[in-house]
Amino acid sequence: MATVEHETIVSLTEGAATKVRALMAEEGESEAGVLRIAVQGGGCSGFEYALGFDQAPQAGDVELHSHGIQIVVDPYSAPYLSGTQIDFVDGLQGGFAINNPNAKSACGCGHSFQVEDEGAAGADPHAADGCGSGCSH
Repeated sequence: MATVEHETIVSLTEGAATKVRALMAEEGESEAGVLRIAVQGGGCSGFEYALGFDQAPQAGDVELHSHGIQIVVDPYSAPYLSGTQIDFVDGLQGGFAINNPNAKSACGCGHSFQVEDEGAAGADPHAADGCGSGCSH
């Protein structure tokens, strides 16, 4: 498992870290040992973000620390997330806000995105208008 001291792949704002700590406390330490951030194929724009808790890092994971939160990223997702900052926004449309400099276009709700090298195969020309049921979170 690789350990990265610098927050070069993913970082959390203090607000996001506070929310993650609260969610981890609700889950319990045995179930929420680390915050796992990943990229999965899917969504209207080609890729979707996946944030969740895992008990511990897996073999091959990149391990990061941000504001006291242990974060793990699998090696497939790491290049797509490089330089990403995650914030938490309160309010009517609140939730985790992901600022990913690698995303060239995104769904209206921001939960799916496309990168430049993905090409037209995964692109939806209506992605900027929202992705239907995927956006009603």
